Amino acid sequence: MGTRTITTDTLLHDYARFWNTADLAERSRIAAGVFSEDVDYHAAVGVLIGAQALGGFRDEFVAHMGEATLMHHGEPDRLTDRVRLRWEIVLADGTSFAAGTDVLVLAGDGRISSVTAFLDRAPEGFADHHDEHDG
Repeated sequence: MGTRTITTDTLLHDYARFWNTADLAERSRIAAGVFSEDVDYHAAVGVLIGAQALGGFRDEFVAHMGEATLMHHGEPDRLTDRVRLRWEIVLADGTSFAAGTDVLVLAGDGRISSVTAFLDRAPEGFADHHDEHDG
């Protein structure tokens, strides 16, 4: 009835826009349509809860690395309430920083309730540091 359904194409377009938007007000507006209020994000760097934390992570990355763009590669795969999305982060100078796969879990209203981010190609030096505690 009052439930808004979001198409996968629109959601993924807006998901990339969220990560690529520097303006805090615009990013917050995008986040409201893309993420559930308690979205969780699991990645090699840790676990984040809430769209504000994801935005903060994005801003820290940009402060450290400079402007970057998240780009989708190939068609996403969807299986019931899950979407697998391949991506690449490209720095402002055109250098490919990293590539990976996100597994998105969709809530009943079509927004993202959980993200698990896998690095398919880690940034230079990251894998060596990350593997130190893998035994």
